[in-house]
Amino acid sequence: MFSFASKFLPLFIYPLGLTWILLVLALLLRKRPGWQRAAILLTIAVIWIAGNNWVATALERTLEWQYLPPEEFPEVDVIVVLSGGTEPALYPRSTVEVGSAGDRVIYGAHLYHQGVAPHLLVTGGSVPYLGERVPESQLMAELLMMLGVPESAIWQESVSRNTYENALYSYEYLQEKGIRRIVLVTSAFHMPRSVMLFEQRGFDVIPAPTDYHITEEGWARLWEPHFLTQLFNFFPTASNLSSTTHSLKEYLGLLVYRLRG
Repeated sequence: MFSFASKFLPLFIYPLGLTWILLVLALLLRKRPGWQRAAILLTIAVIWIAGNNWVATALERTLEWQYLPPEEFPEVDVIVVLSGGTEPALYPRSTVEVGSAGDRVIYGAHLYHQGVAPHLLVTGGSVPYLGERVPESQLMAELLMMLGVPESAIWQESVSRNTYENALYSYEYLQEKGIRRIVLVTSAFHMPRSVMLFEQRGFDVIPAPTDYHITEEGWARLWEPHFLTQLFNFFPTASNLSSTTHSLKEYLGLLVYRLRG
């Protein structure tokens, strides 16, 4: 139930859900034009604030740049790769494919081939009500083998449905092997919450962020005094709304987990 609530309830405070609520309110307030006008103006404000490039980029950067890739990795016993970067082999796909956060799997394979650790633990189950039938750990394992990682080097945790459970069940899996020091691979914007949860379980975490959206060049270009650049930055876009939503999800997760101790 907590897993469902953690995925469903925040939809009403993310930009798209909030604008939907405000528009419904505007329809219900037809007989009170002042309040109706306020609801419509708030809708416009939410879409613009969450959808312009300045806000979306700045929010994402505050998360992504908290952890930067280390120049060198110490040798450890396992690289833990969090789920979220695969697409199942459903028709017309001929094989498992890399998803929007597929850099996690690619970077995990790269670190393995660099000799950082002799094993990878891929962690992630399935959420049937979201249309997921096959555990993500299984899909990740298939991709890793396509990238040259031997099956014997891949461990799977196939129960977890969110980041909290990634940490919980990874701890249970690795505790039996006496492993506490790990290299943790996930998307850069997702790393602050992931590190907090894995450290809370007692892991000695070496962050290995990947899937960066905000580069140094992109950040500098955001503030260029060029009219057309700033014109595009000003208008809201669907991609910026998506970026802002992902950032709010991470900050909301950090807040909720801190409040729950």
